[in-house]
Amino acid sequence: MMETRQSYSIVFILLTILLMVCFIANISLGSVRIPLADVFSVLFGGEASKESFNYIVFDYRLPKAITALLVGGGLAISGLLMQTLFRNPLAGPFVLGLSSGASLGVAILILGAGALGGLVGGLLTSQWSLVIASALGSFLVLLAVLAVTLRIKDTMAILIIGLMFGSVTGAVVAVLSYFSSAEQLQQFVFWSFGSLGNQSWSGILILSICTLVGVVISFFSSKSLNALLLGENYAKSMGVRIKRTTLVIIVATSILAGGITAFAGPIAFVGLAVPHLTRQWITTSNHRILLPAVLLFGSIIMLVCDIVAQLPLSEYTLPINAITSLIGAPVVIWLLVRKRKLLF
Repeated sequence: MMETRQSYSIVFILLTILLMVCFIANISLGSVRIPLADVFSVLFGGEASKESFNYIVFDYRLPKAITALLVGGGLAISGLLMQTLFRNPLAGPFVLGLSSGASLGVAILILGAGALGGLVGGLLTSQWSLVIASALGSFLVLLAVLAVTLRIKDTMAILIIGLMFGSVTGAVVAVLSYFSSAEQLQQFVFWSFGSLGNQSWSGILILSICTLVGVVISFFSSKSLNALLLGENYAKSMGVRIKRTTLVIIVATSILAGGITAFAGPIAFVGLAVPHLTRQWITTSNHRILLPAVLLFGSIIMLVCDIVAQLPLSEYTLPINAITSLIGAPVVIWLLVRKRKLLF
């Protein structure tokens, strides 16, 4: 037992060191390469060798790196929660239709803003209005899912209903997109690409609170999550209140996935792939170990994806959603081809 604890401690130390390295690399690399000495100087309150470095690090790259930490860790945790609750290796953080609900809110806002035009339209399509519209869309879908959850005990039925909500909202988005202009459609498509940049410090604060609340709820639910792995009947025999636990897990996932989608847009595959990658490296089903490991691993993966998206020393920046999909999809395929037991 001591050897196992020691090995886990080594793993967490390595993950923490790797996270710090990726965080610094994310800030240093980009269209303008900033020396590590200048990066550390700015981070610790000093001055860089060039005044422009201070602006680039503090006003752009540091907020983006912190956003990557929060988005990667939050999506990975919410993906693990969904896979455990539904005991389905292909469940992800957006399986309840939250992403589709957010897309519907943004699509309605952009189309409505185009109809209003002028100054009002410009105000409606500002950053905060898009965040609010996305959050409202996710919240409405969450309320619908919770209403169904209170009446249905079968978790698989909840999964199917969540997918149906996603299909309905996706269909409405498709209809709105069909009747929108090219400019409106382009704006909506750009939002759907996802973005870690252009976040204000106030926005990062709100996103941090959402992520912290979701993660704390998840950690307090680790005992119930372990019991659910062996089936609902076993969990009931262990004193787990299934309906209450289901509601708590859905709320935690909604806070994480909904908040992240509101600020960063729909980002695919991180929540689906990272829990599987973590299980391949850390061979345990204990959520007291898995949750922090998935949190660290998700943040590392998102930082790496953002580094790739920035195309270091290039003036181009690729959509973060495209990079996560290009990395995540082959990972899931590789796991399935290996025929490992993905179900817990």
